Amino acid sequence: MPNGAQRPSPEQIILYEKDAATKIATITINRPDKHNAITIGARHRFSDLIHRANVDDEVKVLVIRGAGDHLGTGDDLPEMADLFSDNDVSWLHDFRIGDDEGVKYPPKGSYRHLGAVTQLYARSGEGMRDLQDFKKISIVEAKGYCYGWQFYLAGDADIVIASEEALFGHAAFRYAGWAARMWQWALTMGLRNFQEMVFTGRPFTAQEMKDCQFVNRVVPRAQLEAETMKYALACARNRPTDTIVMQKTFFEVLKQQQGEYMGSVLSGWLESMLPAVMDEGGIEVGEEMFEKGLTNAVKDNDDRFPPDWRLSYAGRKQAK
Repeated sequence: MPNGAQRPSPEQIILYEKDAATKIATITINRPDKHNAITIGARHRFSDLIHRANVDDEVKVLVIRGAGDHLGTGDDLPEMADLFSDNDVSWLHDFRIGDDEGVKYPPKGSYRHLGAVTQLYARSGEGMRDLQDFKKISIVEAKGYCYGWQFYLAGDADIVIASEEALFGHAAFRYAGWAARMWQWALTMGLRNFQEMVFTGRPFTAQEMKDCQFVNRVVPRAQLEAETMKYALACARNRPTDTIVMQKTFFEVLKQQQGEYMGSVLSGWLESMLPAVMDEGGIEVGEEMFEKGLTNAVKDNDDRFPPDWRLSYAGRKQAK
């Protein structure tokens, strides 16, 4: 594992349960001490569970939620550090290929060193766009931070129920300038709203996301789980599973007509170009960030922006 870090197992981070009586399954992202940051192995497990739920006749609705105070903050950045460092590391593990299987990873300095990974994320089976191919109903229960990888889930889900304090966005807009799946966010949020998020890097509130039709319902935190279950039960009781699959196929055709998969490929290509971007002295994902300490680097960068546009709750409190 990169950086030699010891992290919880994928099975510990991604919990799964189903109720055959209601036909509602639940995926819980269970790493609250790290704001539910997702590891590569956990992302793979998520993908495998989506695949299984897609086939399982005892599942009609899938609810995705986070343990603790947040849905999540995206990738485990310390795990990803080597990919953006000067180290010539192998990234075969993200392709589910072992280092002893006779496959050589593209070297540092090649376009493919980063490009192979970022373009991998356009495919199903990697945990990045699997909900797009899920032919049952998916509901994301968003609370606290809904950043990065968890923002992908919210963008791909059929229904999003959010608590009032939830924040949506991607730190990559502050540290890289782009992220995977941008096409889908632009289509869902509307071009003007999404351009504002990208260019300012600011997170949007739950109410703002409802106003731009990204979120279906906003409720107080105390009502979040009950409201999510109300939606899940209504969906599970409404029509047979065959009807749901037919409905989802219709919506998938619509998304592909709008270019969803093409957009994933284009986002992957755009991310691949990160090493070609000239550094103008800002803070970017790289060795400098991790040498400084991730928490300190994020805080210092956050302080450069108006308090109500900061990514962290602690920083945003300064606006009050």
